[in-house]
Amino acid sequence: MTVSTADNSLLDSEDKSQLPTLRFPVICIDGPSGAGKGTVAWRLAQTLGYQLLDSGALYRIVGLKAYEAGLIAADASQPIDETAVLKLTQGLDISFVPNNESGRVDIIVNGEAVGEQVRNETVGGYASQIAVFPQVRQALLKLQQDMATRSGLVADGRDMGTVVFPDADVKVFLTASAEARAERRVTQLLNAGQTADFDAILATIKERDDRDENRSTAPSKPAKDALMIDSSMLNADTVYEQLKIHCQKQGICFSG
Repeated sequence: MTVSTADNSLLDSEDKSQLPTLRFPVICIDGPSGAGKGTVAWRLAQTLGYQLLDSGALYRIVGLKAYEAGLIAADASQPIDETAVLKLTQGLDISFVPNNESGRVDIIVNGEAVGEQVRNETVGGYASQIAVFPQVRQALLKLQQDMATRSGLVADGRDMGTVVFPDADVKVFLTASAEARAERRVTQLLNAGQTADFDAILATIKERDDRDENRSTAPSKPAKDALMIDSSMLNADTVYEQLKIHCQKQGICFSG
């Protein structure tokens, strides 16, 4: 599996074995889907000039492609062949392309734009199903850690500060009530001209939370040294300002 990121001439040299491992600042923002991680992570990355890692998108990509390949059934109770999913994962070519117009990251997989598909609720469920597989998680682990050798990094996920970057400079766990997250998702869908069933979305969120928090491999939980923020009653600007102040206290320099 390959992921296109910012160019790094050091990594393109012939004798990579002799190169030192570079370590740039890493900011980890963990928490459940819908808590506002993506919005604040994008803003921090843009302000600081850091790369943005949407780790959830990686699992969603694998989930989507596994479903398209017939490896995941619509019925979540059906067994999944972990070895087959691992093989599929290793064959994916993934690119994250920042889009300043939309304020989001365009996701290109095997030459195809899949951003809208990757972000829907159903694919989020597929991602949660494949995220329990240790071999798949291991295949994605090194890929994510390698990004910290290229430039400063804002990593958005569920186990960034506990598993992927346990020595990160800044760790934050951003959460919100299931009801608040369901309301936000309903608003998103309605603004996009789509229908939205609050009760169904709330049930999906609670089911996903339970699966993510109780899986045996890398469960979603705050790092012991993470700043805890509940965004249920906060807007995006307030969350960003709290994060900015915390980052500055940890030695991250902002130019403005």
